[in-house]
Amino acid sequence: MSRPVALVTGASRGIGRGIAVALAGAGYDVVVNYVANADAAKEVAAELEGLGARAVTARADVSAGEDRRRLVDAAYDAFGAVDLLVNNAGVAPTVRADILEAAEESFDRVLGVNLKGPYFLTRLVARRMIEQGSRPTPAKIVVISSISAYAASVNRGDYCLAKAGLAMMVKLYAARLAEHGINVYEVRPGVVDTDMTAAVRERYDRLILTEGLTPIRRWGRPDDVGRAVVAVATDLLPFSTGQVIDVDGGFHLRTL
Repeated sequence: MSRPVALVTGASRGIGRGIAVALAGAGYDVVVNYVANADAAKEVAAELEGLGARAVTARADVSAGEDRRRLVDAAYDAFGAVDLLVNNAGVAPTVRADILEAAEESFDRVLGVNLKGPYFLTRLVARRMIEQGSRPTPAKIVVISSISAYAASVNRGDYCLAKAGLAMMVKLYAARLAEHGINVYEVRPGVVDTDMTAAVRERYDRLILTEGLTPIRRWGRPDDVGRAVVAVATDLLPFSTGQVIDVDGGFHLRTL
């Protein structure tokens, strides 16, 4: 039980999978949360075990209170502690629609998964982290947000609002949990090659590769985000909390 334990939400695919693999490679055991694709989650768990980690899968919809409670209980039942929570689970709008036309149902769904879920899951896990006391690896919380926290997309208003909310959530929890020795970080990816961005691949190929949307002219990869999380997880930033870590190819730069 000496290995540190990470709970990664939305870990069955995309960025979440990249984070889980990176953490296993860094010596973490991992709770692989998923909501729909059990087979994909089992594949991730098998991959992590191949890296020498212990891994368990746990189904939970983070937007639902009872699911959140079951998820945290499953993590503690399996490993007895959680040293790192990675709030990664998220959804895109079902239909990209102008904010003058977008459905209220989409707003409720996106905000429920992308903001309400992480907000209350963090509260649950933080309480348990405080109760579990000192561990060889100091407890930490990471929130995966997006450049959409500050870059307006008028056909994804609900998504942008959720990500902007996560940015403030990090500040709130960082301020509240510092007295308990729990640091909180925001990892802010840019355009990353996942199934969520597959529908806009042609557009972003042009913007990134031809027009120079980002100074580093390539798509981001899930392992890019995973490496940033590992930097936090392995305690390379012990005197930082509430910190934004941009993993965006330089998108946040303003250049002339």
